[in-house]
Amino acid sequence: MENDKHNHDEEALGYQKIESYDESKVTAVAAHYKDILTQLGENPEREGLLKTPERVAKALQYLTHGYDVDPAQILRSAMFEEDYSQMVVVKDIEVFSMCEHHMLPFFGKVHIAYIPKGQIVGLSKIPRVVDAFARRLQVQERLTNEIRDCIQNTLQPTGVAVVMECKHLCMAMRGVQKQNSVTTTSAFTGGFLSNDKTRAEFLRLITANLH
Repeated sequence: MENDKHNHDEEALGYQKIESYDESKVTAVAAHYKDILTQLGENPEREGLLKTPERVAKALQYLTHGYDVDPAQILRSAMFEEDYSQMVVVKDIEVFSMCEHHMLPFFGKVHIAYIPKGQIVGLSKIPRVVDAFARRLQVQERLTNEIRDCIQNTLQPTGVAVVMECKHLCMAMRGVQKQNSVTTTSAFTGGFLSNDKTRAEFLRLITANLH
């Protein structure tokens, strides 16, 4: 009963993990993937590929379910008034997304900080915001900015900092085929943008081994 209530609450907030799928979309996408397998020279009727089109359709629906999520509402669901004005840092958040150019994954970690101005947010909501934007077709640069802007516009803090470090399979598996390349993007607002010491403290904290 408690689990049912928890799932219902999360669904109401728009970020429940997909356990069911839109069957009409699954059928439509699967049909295209069956044709794609044929065009690639495969036999979609052989045992190992019989259910592949359906599996891919469901996987894509899950990997892009962020379009149906309101990241700002995730933050608003757990905002609290608090007299705290020092930096809050959430580091090493795992991020997985799909590059919109080749529809191949990119993945890594994102580090986020904000300086509250009368409002704090439940810490678990920050990784949920990351997932909401990451579960869409993306480029890393836009993903970084969207996370920053959502936190800034919703919490209205003194400043927001986001640094993201990712490996892109479109670089590792094709093109230049550089398996160890890491792409780093950053986005700042407020005190992190205007104050070198504040930004330096954030960068020091996300690179320090404090745990």
